[in-house]
Amino acid sequence: MTSSSDQIVIVGGGFSGAMAAARLAERGVASTLIDARGDFGLGVAYSTPFDGHLLNVRANRMSAVDGRPDDFVRWLAAHHPGHADPEGFAPRRLYGLYVQDRLRSIETAHPGRITRIHGRATALRGTTVACDDGDPVTGRAVVLATGNPAPRTASDTGARVISDPWAPGALDGIGAEDRVAIIGTGLTMVDMAIWLQARGWRGPLFALSRRGLGPRAHANQPDAPLALSPRLTHGPASARLAAARREVETGQWRNLMEALRPVTADLWRAADVVTRARWVRHLRPYWDVHRHRIAPTIAAEIDGLAGAGRLTVVAGRVVSVAATDTTVTLSYRPKGTRDDRTQTADWLIDCTGPGHDPARDPLTGPLIAAGRARLDPLGLGLDLDEAGRVLGADGTPDPTLLVLGPPARATFWETVAVPDIRKRIEVLTGALAE
Repeated sequence: MTSSSDQIVIVGGGFSGAMAAARLAERGVASTLIDARGDFGLGVAYSTPFDGHLLNVRANRMSAVDGRPDDFVRWLAAHHPGHADPEGFAPRRLYGLYVQDRLRSIETAHPGRITRIHGRATALRGTTVACDDGDPVTGRAVVLATGNPAPRTASDTGARVISDPWAPGALDGIGAEDRVAIIGTGLTMVDMAIWLQARGWRGPLFALSRRGLGPRAHANQPDAPLALSPRLTHGPASARLAAARREVETGQWRNLMEALRPVTADLWRAADVVTRARWVRHLRPYWDVHRHRIAPTIAAEIDGLAGAGRLTVVAGRVVSVAATDTTVTLSYRPKGTRDDRTQTADWLIDCTGPGHDPARDPLTGPLIAAGRARLDPLGLGLDLDEAGRVLGADGTPDPTLLVLGPPARATFWETVAVPDIRKRIEVLTGALAE
């Protein structure tokens, strides 16, 4: 057993976990970093080998360290000067290399403070984490930084269904003229479409989601945030929404989103359960496509597919998926109708987004069952306090169990993008260092 009364055990070695370990080391705190993939610092987000997968945030906002805004741009200038435009959208592959380089440099500067374990965490008992390949690991606290799980909408339905599009070799079987159907029209659908295109695929693509919404594009130049009036941040939710709509009637919706970004987590935390439920049910899809935008060049490529008649986006819900050895049939009900339709394709890709379900997760499910953790009132994820500590069934925070990154979305909402995660890292590592 690997054990230390002083170390922190971090489950998940993607951006969140790796950069938390780095900041802890800088603060004089040792940690053990456990990662099932073994590519520490990458996670799913930055493991793509395809340079056409660009960051969705401009380079000058992608520093891995809060308070050092030019860190990533300076790294690009030193290692990949052709991508060092502060206002540009660098390849995600390069960002992964940057994160890995920072992790290695911290390990060199603070030897012995970060221990890496390549293995899958299978159970959590107290502050001991059991792994599938090796001894259990014990520390004074555990941080769950497990990232985004794979989609679950179309899982286990046949060889022609790609339930995890990010799995190695997932797209290898798709031929140049094959018909492709995708469930989901968000960022992952965009990633798959441009990746297939770059691999020589020239077939048709049918994409289905509840509302048929796709990510909006960044402008060619950065957008200055609007000045937020009290009408946008105080008062009934319906009045705030009306004020926001009046603002965007001028065509400045990007400026409004830039203004709301720094205060979104605070607005979410301040809202009552009823208001949060209304936001999730009615506004979330529209918020997501305007908030998580794509690079202009990527948007132009998607528009080109649609303009050429190769991309068809439909609003509707999935009724069933039936696959054979050679084809897959997607039954769906278009939005606003009562009649089911079918779409036959050679392949179906599940791009519905992360399949978060803490109650079924092998790590968090037993914690919920035992009362050590609880779901938030909307069932979006684990309930946490301001520092990211897990709340037990009675609402008491557990100082030995914390959550970081996408799994903390129920409490902080804005906890997916790097600019938001790095702020949470500062709060969490500060609490642990104290």
